[in-house]
Amino acid sequence: MATITRTDFANRLRERFGFTTTDANKLVDVVFDEICESLINGEEVKFAGFGTFKILAKSARMGRNPKTGAPAVISARRVVSFRPSAEFRERVADKK
Repeated sequence: MATITRTDFANRLRERFGFTTTDANKLVDVVFDEICESLINGEEVKFAGFGTFKILAKSARMGRNPKTGAPAVISARRVVSFRPSAEFRERVADKK
């Protein structure tokens, strides 16, 4: 399975739209920075036809160390959640 990196995105922008390498890299960085800042500020990020990113607050809970089986506290934290749109799910399912 291949991995797509920021550089790959920038290269695709450069090839498709004729951006310079510097401009394509800056564009990718700005888009990802804006997504991160919005999530940090508690905002949902929605892309029509793609999906929604949002922050979920998870409370502390008891868990266990899978290696030893010893009980352990899993601390409260904020995690990023992505929910794909119906259109995105259909496009991915059709490519199987």
